[in-house]
Amino acid sequence: MTAVDSRTIPIGAAFDRMPFTRRHVLIALALFIAFVIESWEQLALVYVSGDLGTAFGIDETGVGVVLSAVAFGMIPGVLVWGPVADRAGRKPVAFWSLLAYGVIAFASAFAPNLAALVGLRVASGLALAGVYTITFPYFLELLPTRSRGRAAVYLSIGWPIGMLAAIGASTTLGGLGWHVVVIASAAAGLWAFAIRAWVPESPYWLAARGRQEEARAVLRALDSPDSEATFTVASERVGRPLDLFRGGLARITVVMLLLNFVFNWGYWGLQTWLPTLLQQKGLTLSASLGFAALSALMMIPGYVSASLLTGRFGRKKVFLVYVVAALLGGIWFATASTTTGLYLGNFVLSFFSLGAWGVWNTWNGEFYPTALRGTGYSWATAAQLVATTVAPSAVGALLAHATGFTATMLIINAFMVATALLAVPLPETEGRELE
Repeated sequence: MTAVDSRTIPIGAAFDRMPFTRRHVLIALALFIAFVIESWEQLALVYVSGDLGTAFGIDETGVGVVLSAVAFGMIPGVLVWGPVADRAGRKPVAFWSLLAYGVIAFASAFAPNLAALVGLRVASGLALAGVYTITFPYFLELLPTRSRGRAAVYLSIGWPIGMLAAIGASTTLGGLGWHVVVIASAAAGLWAFAIRAWVPESPYWLAARGRQEEARAVLRALDSPDSEATFTVASERVGRPLDLFRGGLARITVVMLLLNFVFNWGYWGLQTWLPTLLQQKGLTLSASLGFAALSALMMIPGYVSASLLTGRFGRKKVFLVYVVAALLGGIWFATASTTTGLYLGNFVLSFFSLGAWGVWNTWNGEFYPTALRGTGYSWATAAQLVATTVAPSAVGALLAHATGFTATMLIINAFMVATALLAVPLPETEGRELE
């Protein structure tokens, strides 16, 4: 047995000299695929919405309700799963929620009517909310301090990969019906077993629960030179939502919630209805899917560039620059009079908005101490999901009332302006130890 040294250090200090190892790569792969699945689930039916509408005899507003159902279920789900992750651990939440999602999603493929489909999609969202909430905080709590920003932004690339997978599934399986696409999505729930096998419990969480030897064992596996110390944590109060609104955290929490809502509204309002908006500009359905796929590809270099820059310039500066650049791309896209202008404007929008999302996913997980990190991230995710629920129906209503492409896009872009303004008072966290 390895002797425990006499030092007492904050748990975050055990990650300062930690190298980035092959074990971290395996952890990254497991959680990366989980994020791909989350993206896939929320977008898969978007690209077969025409078949869905025909199957159930519903218009754009009705389709918007079906598309929003998963997000609607995730709203109470994240508010439950976040405190559970702070109390019961990151690993069991990631495993059981993803597995339960797969079972319920499979059942939804055989829904006999619209009410049953909406109900089962709400339930699958309730289950998926666990892994959706904890993926980024979990990953942040296993990374070396100096690699945290860069690696976590790379994890965000799972989102466009999930988009591409959803588009690919729609293209190859969509002709067999929307329910086949849903079955393919449900099978992804089996990835829960890879997470259980490859991803250890968070040492931050273990130390916060007084399980010092288990924390040391994980840190040894991650090659921390400080794995044999005794670890202290910032707070012993675990998973109490009201603590988010006490003291200095209150201002951060309010701004963070508003930013998550407006940022996700601007993004989701566009992505949900992008094929329909493009068809209003004269593109065919197949051309619209190709457009969406190219946009997803442009997101990847956006993430990579943000990853390279955040370690040098910090979270806040990179985020603000990318949001403003995305806004300019959105205006270009909204006012484009040619197909080339549409492509170029949306490529700029995709590059910078998703680069900003990569930074935000990391930054958003660094505001709170370990005892509140899951709870804080769950509230952030809930704010995003409220926007995800509202945006498809709101944009669908705009389209149903013939607001038009340009006006709809400019309304969506207004939310990007609010995003930039809200980010200004938030604290920089680059290079800071997690508490």
